[in-house]
Amino acid sequence: MIDIKPENTPEGVEGTGYFATSLDKAVGLARANSLWPLPFATSCCGIEFMATMASHYDLGRFGSERLSFSPRQADLLMVMGTISKKMGVILRQVYEQMAEPKWVLSMGACASSGGIFDSYSVLQGIDRIMPVDVYVPGCPPRPEQVLDGILQIQELAKNETRRRRDSPEYTTMLEQYGIK
Repeated sequence: MIDIKPENTPEGVEGTGYFATSLDKAVGLARANSLWPLPFATSCCGIEFMATMASHYDLGRFGSERLSFSPRQADLLMVMGTISKKMGVILRQVYEQMAEPKWVLSMGACASSGGIFDSYSVLQGIDRIMPVDVYVPGCPPRPEQVLDGILQIQELAKNETRRRRDSPEYTTMLEQYGIK
C-alpha cells in the first residue's frame, strides 16, 4: 500500500482515518487557498496582471482563479496602476464594501508611491487612504513578482487568527484611516 501524504497540511494530531487540528488552522488553510481577488487596474500593471492570469503563469493554481468584480464577494483587493485623488474616493468605497476578512495588495510603483507622477492630481500611494498588506514593487512588476505577492497574502491568510479582526490593535489601525 502506498502512503500518500499531503504537502500542505496544518499541524495537528493524525491517525488512521482521522486528523485533528485547531479551528484557526483549518479556517486559515481554507482562506489561503480560496482567495477571490478584485482587480482594480488602471494602467500598465493591469496588463501584467492579465499575463499572470493567463495560461503561462496561471494564478488559478494558487486558488485565485475566480476573479470577483463585486466588492461584496471579494476578499483580496489588488490595486494596480496610477490612482488619481478623485479615484481614491471610489477605491476607498470599494475597500469599505468588502467583507472581513480582507487583504490589500498594492501592485507597481504608481499604486505604492505615485510612481513617476509626482503631481497634485495623483495619489502618492494607496496607503494614504487604506491599509496595505503587501506591496509588489516594479514598473510594471513581472508576473513572477505578482505571484510572490499572492503567496505572501496566502501566508497572511493562513496564519491570521479568527479573532485578529476584532482586536483593539486592528480597530485602532482602521480608526487611523477613518474607517469604522
